[in-house]
Amino acid sequence: MRFLTGGKRGEGDERLLWSRDLRFAHHLVDTLPSVRFYELDAGIVVIGPPGELTDSYAAQIAGLNQSPPYGLVTLDARLPEGERHLVALSAAVQQSGLAERIGMAQSSQVVQTKLLDYFFALKNVHAIAYQPIVELETGDLVEYECLFRPQIPGLQTSITNIVDAAIATERTIELDKFIVRSILDRVGSLQAARRADGVQPLHLAINFTPASLLDPHFEARAIADMVEDAGLHPREITLECTEQQAVSDIGPLVKQVKALRRLGFGFAIDDAGAGYASFTLIAALRPSVIKIDRDIVSGIARDDAKQALVEAFVSFGGRIGALLLAEGIERRADLAMLTSLGVDLGQGYLIGKPNLVPQAPRPMETLQLAAARKAIGRKVRAADPRSRTTIRKVADRPA
Repeated sequence: MRFLTGGKRGEGDERLLWSRDLRFAHHLVDTLPSVRFYELDAGIVVIGPPGELTDSYAAQIAGLNQSPPYGLVTLDARLPEGERHLVALSAAVQQSGLAERIGMAQSSQVVQTKLLDYFFALKNVHAIAYQPIVELETGDLVEYECLFRPQIPGLQTSITNIVDAAIATERTIELDKFIVRSILDRVGSLQAARRADGVQPLHLAINFTPASLLDPHFEARAIADMVEDAGLHPREITLECTEQQAVSDIGPLVKQVKALRRLGFGFAIDDAGAGYASFTLIAALRPSVIKIDRDIVSGIARDDAKQALVEAFVSFGGRIGALLLAEGIERRADLAMLTSLGVDLGQGYLIGKPNLVPQAPRPMETLQLAAARKAIGRKVRAADPRSRTTIRKVADRPA
């Protein structure tokens, strides 16, 4: 599979053309200086600025090539870059009139398969970003979450798009193998350099899907061997179980998590309060960390229902010996509220953005949390004279 650029990527809006006719598409590419193209087994994609890739010009070139079917659509700039390309490709295939004859589902799966093939072929070019996780009360660094950042020349996409493609094509285990090995190779070099400089090794969190944790390739001892081969120790690693897929039988997963914990790994349940990360699943797995979903964290300072849910998680975590971690913290008021509710750990852009080189988190004393606590108290008292006791305590707590 090839992807070539036909000039610098344009600013602003773009259009996408799809056709099965390579001759027509290459004729189009040869006559337009700023477009780029991407060949698939299911056809060819041409992307370029709307001033060049116009309906009239595409029709003119098609007329010179026996008028093959094609679809030409404008990319939706409101969508994330990777998602907008896949959405536009689907729309272009439908518009071409071939969707019914070739089967849209089959075509979509071919596109996702080729996207993954291209992704896996690009070894040692993808990036790893590190986002700090801290104790909310003190601001002390606890660990960094390793965030995999796909780098696909000529095609902007996100890890979410890659994971969705892997799920749709039943290649999640292959994806996790690739990502975990890539992260361990990169992190192993990082930790070795820190040890050589006499600096304390970092503690790191790595994401897994439930399906991969149940695969023999990721049996507990096998994961420990991979970690140790990279020059790391299980005590330095927290394994995060993401929630993109439901688990029909949690018995084997419970057994696997217990084995991982015995070897020294930390274990976190991601996206608690959303999707499949239910109280029942969490209670069965007994994780060391429960990560509260970012949708619950966002706006919690002014949402009684979210506050009540987090209070329940804090109580629940205390019963099973798990720390609570709030992800996606972006506002001072939310940070102040989470701290008051007893949440142990936090991460988010307010505390520290993901960076290709681990950066120290933002000092808590720079966040002016006392002012945020007072503002929370004023808003609650103004809205309801019977405001909750915990909010009053936050407002009155000295800085």
